[in-house]
Amino acid sequence: MKKSYYQKIAFMGMMLIILFAFQKYTSKEREDFSNIKFITESSVPFNLVEFDPNNLDQKQWENLGFSEKQISTILKYKDVVGGKFLSKEQFKKCFAVSEEKFNELESYILLPETNKEAKSSNFKNFEKTSITISGKFNPDRLSVNDWMKMGFSERQSEAILKYKSYLGGSFVSKEKFKECFIISDENYKKLESFLILPEKTPDKFKSFAKNFSSEKIKIKYHSFDPNTFNLNDWKSFGFSDKQAQTIVNYRDRNLRGSFKNLEDIQKCFVISPEKFEEMKPYIKLNSSTIAKNEPLKTEAKQETDYSKIDLNVITFKQLVEFGMDERAAGSIIGFRKKLGGFVNKEQILTTYNIDKELTQKLLAIAPLNSSNVPKYTLVDAPEEWLKNHPYFKYSADKIIFYRISEKDEKKMWKLLKVKPEYEVRMKLYLK
Repeated sequence: MKKSYYQKIAFMGMMLIILFAFQKYTSKEREDFSNIKFITESSVPFNLVEFDPNNLDQKQWENLGFSEKQISTILKYKDVVGGKFLSKEQFKKCFAVSEEKFNELESYILLPETNKEAKSSNFKNFEKTSITISGKFNPDRLSVNDWMKMGFSERQSEAILKYKSYLGGSFVSKEKFKECFIISDENYKKLESFLILPEKTPDKFKSFAKNFSSEKIKIKYHSFDPNTFNLNDWKSFGFSDKQAQTIVNYRDRNLRGSFKNLEDIQKCFVISPEKFEEMKPYIKLNSSTIAKNEPLKTEAKQETDYSKIDLNVITFKQLVEFGMDERAAGSIIGFRKKLGGFVNKEQILTTYNIDKELTQKLLAIAPLNSSNVPKYTLVDAPEEWLKNHPYFKYSADKIIFYRISEKDEKKMWKLLKVKPEYEVRMKLYLK
């Protein structure tokens, strides 16, 4: 009986202790955890600044949070799209750049929003430039090369001169110069004190600008010998730098140093019929300059008939003869060799370093025969061909791997997962 009694007392004691402890716990004030923050890792550095993705090296891409594999993919993609990202839209399409990553970087990217905007006629350039000014200057007197020496790109320099032409051939005032879309506020502040221009725009300028927009600038022609004209002389007659260089190349290379008659001048590709008629009354061919420049040969010069020259066999010499510079001619021949031949004329217009206007004139004249261009299937294409062809080399390893076990090309395309525009290009060289 006593034993049972003591057991009951002990049990009740334990229950009291448990109740007391529970009451103390529930009455205790809860701690406030609202100010506690968990550490999260941001993929974008806190000191991120504006950047051009075309100018970044391996280390800089790493600093933006990309892995080595992602960087390799981005650089390969840049090569595929022509060696340069044209816009944010194009950069975003790179599959190594996720939607979240692009959204983090977008506001810092120094590129136009879309490809259409990048290729628009206003030539707006998003690259920052560091300029150097040696002293006071009149911007009306500067050429493309002068602006480039100051620190602007070739494209920016050409756009500055186009803006000057739009104004009527003069920047008129510092006010108008500042309005040039190529000149950033930062660069204008550097240039302002060196500009030899009036501060304010004349009141009558608006009426002049209106007239200029609807009428061509009237060029003051004078009697001239085209065989003694240099680049600047041709430019003074309204030709651009590239046009003037083409005329000189045509005369010195194609015609062996001199125009022999008016017909020679008329045949030059960059001289339009209207322009020729304007200049015609002032052309004075001097027999002494013809004799001086004419080689002492009696045989007649053979002129190339480009309407009979296949673009897949046209030579470097023939391209130069047409008026292209050596860099452009070399690029076309080199690109054609890598492709194994052109399948359509549009491919030629994607070649680097070419004058597209002159190239389009050639494409309008010369035929293209693609019957001898090598073509394969994904299954039987030689490994070396896949790895060296500009359209296949970035997918070559995948193709070689997948075709070991898969012979159905439709299934192979699904496995490759290439972008539709790349697939279209690749299929040009497939049976």
